[in-house]
Amino acid sequence: MDRDWHELVSQPQYKVKLEEGIPIIARDGVELFADIYHPDAEGKFPALLSLSPYGKDIQKLPVPERPSDFFRGTGGIESGIPEYFVSRGYVHVRADHGGIGRSGRGYCHFGQKQQEDGYNIVEWIAKQPWCNGNVGMLGHSWFAVNQYLVAAQNPPHLKAIFPHSGYTDEYRHFAYHGGIFDWGFYHHLWRLIVTRTTEPMSKTEFSSVQLERMLEDLRNNEDIKGVPYLYMLTIAPEKNPLMLDLLLHPYDGPFYWERSAYTKFDKIKIPCYFLASWQEWAAHLPGAFSAYLGVNAPKKLLITTGLASRPWHEEYDIVLRWYDHWLKGIDTGIMDEPPIRIFVQGINQWRYENEWPLARTKWTKFYLRRGGRLADMPPWTNESPDRDSFVNKPWLRDGEEIPCIKYTTDPLTEDVEITGPIALNFYASLSTEDANWFVYIKDIDVDGSERVVSKGWLKASHREIDDAKSKPYQPFHRHTKSIPVEPEKIYEYAIDIRETSNVFRAGHRLQLVIRGQDSPWDDQFMIFHLCNMRETQHTIYHTAECPSYLLLPIIPK
Repeated sequence: MDRDWHELVSQPQYKVKLEEGIPIIARDGVELFADIYHPDAEGKFPALLSLSPYGKDIQKLPVPERPSDFFRGTGGIESGIPEYFVSRGYVHVRADHGGIGRSGRGYCHFGQKQQEDGYNIVEWIAKQPWCNGNVGMLGHSWFAVNQYLVAAQNPPHLKAIFPHSGYTDEYRHFAYHGGIFDWGFYHHLWRLIVTRTTEPMSKTEFSSVQLERMLEDLRNNEDIKGVPYLYMLTIAPEKNPLMLDLLLHPYDGPFYWERSAYTKFDKIKIPCYFLASWQEWAAHLPGAFSAYLGVNAPKKLLITTGLASRPWHEEYDIVLRWYDHWLKGIDTGIMDEPPIRIFVQGINQWRYENEWPLARTKWTKFYLRRGGRLADMPPWTNESPDRDSFVNKPWLRDGEEIPCIKYTTDPLTEDVEITGPIALNFYASLSTEDANWFVYIKDIDVDGSERVVSKGWLKASHREIDDAKSKPYQPFHRHTKSIPVEPEKIYEYAIDIRETSNVFRAGHRLQLVIRGQDSPWDDQFMIFHLCNMRETQHTIYHTAECPSYLLLPIIPK
């Protein structure tokens, strides 16, 4: 294409007019409410639906002059700014599904009723005199997760989606990373959900006798006792019913399958554009890759860098290009390009690719060696037994350094590109019946400054692997039961480390960090996990008999 595609997409020409609090009747008779932003002109336009529990009214709050802080919250302003899309000839519908805002029915976190509400709202939109019958969906994070679930309902007039940063596995990507409960995010999240629901969904799932027994088990859990906020929920569930529901479901199963897009990929038949950031290790990054590999439909994948702002406004031009193609029939050239575009960190360059993982990948083992070294040569057969250990202490002071072990390469003699998923296979023992593993891949500059490139997690008792779903470079854990650890016994562990693309420049070093916990003060905003509250010695073995290694996706020059 000779012309810049920015010249081909819809240009701003309309002002915005707003209708507020428009009722929509769901299939079960419940009244749902929406705000509708129209172009100030007669005619029929394609429509974009934004749907999440943050509520349509929160989306209209004043935009802060600078990024909001953790305590005031962002208001979940992730639905998209109507002025951008409406001025270019789209109707933007912000709607509340059941249990949110003034909409009827109780809130059911990503449940079937909520998914059906999305179907009903899409079809209602398509029948309105201002709609041309073509509907897409718009929004970041929670709004993106809803796009997958609504698309799997197959509303006839939903013609394409653009999930910008949406996880697809409610258990592995969000609630329990490696089987370790991510309570930091849900502590923050419930404050932003605009619902009057104050009872956990588990209250109707379990009998009163079952529920009380499960609550008592939580009260006796040493890790829960270490977090008064979580212990409080076993006494006063209405304080955060969603958090308690997740605590009452510590293993993967039907509760999470109903709410996970990956169980419905085969039902998604419309064009999809998946977008995430390399820094969204915990949730949205693996969601984008699993969706791209799992959905069989016209599709694109874009992986960028950095975290989205609030209100979300990044990549609007790409969203517009996508919907102009599928909802307006404009030839923007978007389907003429290779399906994958990634931002390669380290050299800060964009690049197109045709498949994932890359076909030219040279899978290379880097072994953990004596003295904290990381090298591509395994331990010698006559090398003396070698091990490293640290003692994880649960009661750290704010800002205190977390005990860990580090393994680092020698300074690289040339640039080395790592692009793809990473796996850590290692041998270790613990001094207690269970503990947590947190792993980090870092790029260490010549001046000693460091940058996290990827992360992985695993609870030791969740080490069981599903061989049918695993690959050498990406182990898949069942997470259906706990298998206790025998103290001091050596076990082999495999950890899925999130996908990345990074060029380690000549003179830099690649470093593997292994810890027993994370913390609110040195990890990603809002993402921190339930701590193992027993002081535990972690011992890593790296010998000829126990060859612990990283499997790295090296891309040849």
